[in-house]
Amino acid sequence: MSAQEQELQQARGKRKSRIGVVISDAMDKTVVVMVRDAASHTTYKKIVRRDKHLKAHDETNDCKVGDRVRVVETRPLSKTKRWRVVEVIERAK
Repeated sequence: MSAQEQELQQARGKRKSRIGVVISDAMDKTVVVMVRDAASHTTYKKIVRRDKHLKAHDETNDCKVGDRVRVVETRPLSKTKRWRVVEVIERAK
C-alpha cells in the first residue's frame, strides 16, 4: 500500500459515527434520524439534552420509522444530506 492510500484509510477511520432513531422514511433512499445528545451546561452544570435531526442516505430503503440505526459521516450527497446509514441496530416493534 502506498503512503497516499494509507492516509486515505486513516482519514476514513476518523469519520463521525452516531446512533439514532429513524423518525421519517417518507423520502426515496433518505431517512431522517434523530440523534440525542446530553451535555453539561457550562454555567449551571445541569445536564442539557439536545435533539439533532440528520438526513441520511439509505440505499436499500429498508429502514422504517422507529428503527435504531448507526449513521456515518460522508461526502455531501445533496443540499442537506451528509450522512449514510451503515447498519440497523434494532428494528421497530
